[in-house]
Amino acid sequence: MPVSDQSQVTDARSPVTPGGAERLEAGTALCLSGGGYRAMLFHVGALWRLNELGWLPRLDRVSSVSGGSITAGVLGFGWSRLVFDAGGVAGNLDEVVVAPVRALAGWTIDVPSVIRGLLGRGTVASRAAAAYRKHLFGAATLQRLPDRPRFVINATNLQTGTLWRFSKPYMADYQIGMIQNPDVALAVAVAASAAFPPVLSPLRLSLRREAFAADGRGELFRPPFTEEAVLSDGGVYDNLGLETAWKRYLTVLVSDGGGHMEPAGEIPGDWVRASIRVGSVVDNQVRSLRKRQVAAAFLAGDRSGAYWGIRGNIAEVEPLPGALPCPREQTSALAAVATRLSRMEPVRQQRLINWGYAAADEAMRRWVVLDAPAPAGFPYPSAGVG
Repeated sequence: MPVSDQSQVTDARSPVTPGGAERLEAGTALCLSGGGYRAMLFHVGALWRLNELGWLPRLDRVSSVSGGSITAGVLGFGWSRLVFDAGGVAGNLDEVVVAPVRALAGWTIDVPSVIRGLLGRGTVASRAAAAYRKHLFGAATLQRLPDRPRFVINATNLQTGTLWRFSKPYMADYQIGMIQNPDVALAVAVAASAAFPPVLSPLRLSLRREAFAADGRGELFRPPFTEEAVLSDGGVYDNLGLETAWKRYLTVLVSDGGGHMEPAGEIPGDWVRASIRVGSVVDNQVRSLRKRQVAAAFLAGDRSGAYWGIRGNIAEVEPLPGALPCPREQTSALAAVATRLSRMEPVRQQRLINWGYAAADEAMRRWVVLDAPAPAGFPYPSAGVG
């Protein structure tokens, strides 16, 4: 999906600022959507294929929400340990990224966090952060992330209704202000981004007014906004992790591991399940709008890049040479895996990774790297996609 001239800084219409033009720069961003462990593993497969194509070192930004932020967090945490060859391929991606994510997928985080939070042993969100600290990040802070690519872990600020961005150089809400070089734990940032409402949300982040930079303070730079940020899942605001990438770069790669909301004739009357259903309706609509905006910009030539989704059907388009077999019935079953942070059997993990790998391969070879060789096979050949 070509853009007219990637070598020039260009005005392009932004889906996040309707009718407004934004100054874009040459560069590549990768967006990782939400979707619990399902999306987390689907994105691992996408990273696997991007690595084989030599595209990881070409990334300027990785923007993520929710389950995608777990994968992004692991990639950023381990980036300094990746060993890239002359072609930009990291030979130890399995060790640094794949293995830790798969190990986490062997544990259930959501239900234990809720139970311990309700019993008064910290909040639910703090228990989830403790799990990420234990299984993935230890005591590492946002300062562990690399300078390039810039990792932006997105949460939703429930006080302002806009994004709260965690990154190495700063964390910020544009309506409040910016805190430079934050020492926030990486586990806390990921837990905030993945604080799925209502059960894992909100995460309360204590702030200090004097920590905010003097420049760039917003109209809400006052208590209580400067004392505490009340954060929820980044997907509440932007379930593709798109905004912080779309506003800056000409080339955008979008990996969408979001599920599908099925019609339901009977709606539960209790507030927990009813709230979850309401959240699903909002998520489904926002995701659909974002996807249409991405597709329209690609077709208009405002952006280059590619989109691949867990609900896609690569079997229905003209097959690429060497495309991996992904029957619709089997991939639809993977897309229907519940949006949970719940223990997943190894074979299902492998199939989700295989599907993410195949979907990214098809999109990249069709739209971005047209001359790339076909893959030799799935990362886990015996598992396939079902």
